[in-house]
Amino acid sequence: MLQEFKKFILRGNVLDLAVAVVIGAAFKTVVDGFVNFIVMPIIGIIGGKPTFDAYTITIRHSVIKWGSFVTAVVSFLIIAAALFVMIKSFETLQARRRAGEEEVAAEPLTVEGELLTEIRDLLRGVTPPGAASSPGTPTGPVG
Repeated sequence: MLQEFKKFILRGNVLDLAVAVVIGAAFKTVVDGFVNFIVMPIIGIIGGKPTFDAYTITIRHSVIKWGSFVTAVVSFLIIAAALFVMIKSFETLQARRRAGEEEVAAEPLTVEGELLTEIRDLLRGVTPPGAASSPGTPTGPVG
């Protein structure tokens, strides 16, 4: 059982998840700072108070802090917008990277490149295009 636990802990998914949690916690502090020290003071300039926490309703000695809820919603929306911008930027960067790889692959090969491609294909057991296959030569990838 200890070996199974060790195998589970050393799997890449667990390590990736741990890194994501740590980065997420660090990102949360950055976004919280942005919300608390930049956005909410701007809201305070416009609305007269830096947060909505002071807005409450009291019914029969019970205090409903609806302003705190509004502050939490504003914070959530800012975090969601920041994540959206980060993810869109990452996707755009990945698309550009993929387009660059396709452009490089689409360039015509030099004579040396064609020869290297033929050698690679022969080593893989694939008949190069245009080459006559002999009866014992495999014509596709060797599995």
